[in-house]
Amino acid sequence: MRDFSKDHRWLSLNTMTVRKQGDLQTIIDACARHGFRGISPWRDQVAAMGLARAAAAIRGAGLELSGYCRGGMFTSDPSRAQEVIDDNRRAVDEAAALGAPCVVLVVGSLPQYSRPGSPPSKDIAAARARVKEVLAELLLYARKAKVALALEPLHPMYAADRGCVNTMRHALDICDELDPQRSGALGLAIDLYHVWWDPELKQQIERAGRERILAFHVCDWLVPTKHLLEDRGMMGDGVIEIQRIRNWLEAQGFSGYCEVELFSRHWWDQPLDTVLRTCVERHRSVV
Repeated sequence: MRDFSKDHRWLSLNTMTVRKQGDLQTIIDACARHGFRGISPWRDQVAAMGLARAAAAIRGAGLELSGYCRGGMFTSDPSRAQEVIDDNRRAVDEAAALGAPCVVLVVGSLPQYSRPGSPPSKDIAAARARVKEVLAELLLYARKAKVALALEPLHPMYAADRGCVNTMRHALDICDELDPQRSGALGLAIDLYHVWWDPELKQQIERAGRERILAFHVCDWLVPTKHLLEDRGMMGDGVIEIQRIRNWLEAQGFSGYCEVELFSRHWWDQPLDTVLRTCVERHRSVV
């Protein structure tokens, strides 16, 4: 396993972590100031800055992209099906322009939550079938753009509103069906907040292998968790065995970025430089 104790070459910042503290340019400047080498921006931040300007600023700061957040939300009223496809194709095009290796996909679930305004439904089986249909179509487009699609299984507490793919096994079943040749075009974004609890985690990481591990998101699970979306913990503040799981990933050949992604009211209230200094320290000591 790689030794992170002396440097943070393989630390990346998902910009959600400090989105309340400044715009994308401010975050890029702060990453450069603290010696980050990787970044993973969100689409709304890139749109606010402008795609060309964002790409130039990231390159100018010497940053590499560990991913691009996010595509997905595939389920909707049938009349909006083309809107969903077009939106996700734009996400792929933006990722290509930025030089991102993959687009992270939060697939959506019941259509009224994935795409507000869609008729209400309780049919999660239909939602899962639709996710697979849209993903298959998007994969054809992404292959041409040479951008990989990183399917992110979400914690089951999000099964109704954010993502109906909730385990590594389910996500890998989809990958194996749509990309049986393991081409590298379709794989997983493995986010500790969502998968740490899974009793099959080690076996499914081994099943994924290097070809399917496209992104690795780190944070911690707090006890108690006060808010299901916005109370992620800084690495080392919770109960996840982070180094043990990283060891499982690296045993499969993963050698990419550890991307800090915090949805956290606590950390959004801290000064930007404090958050980034803490990320560096925890990357070296507990990741």
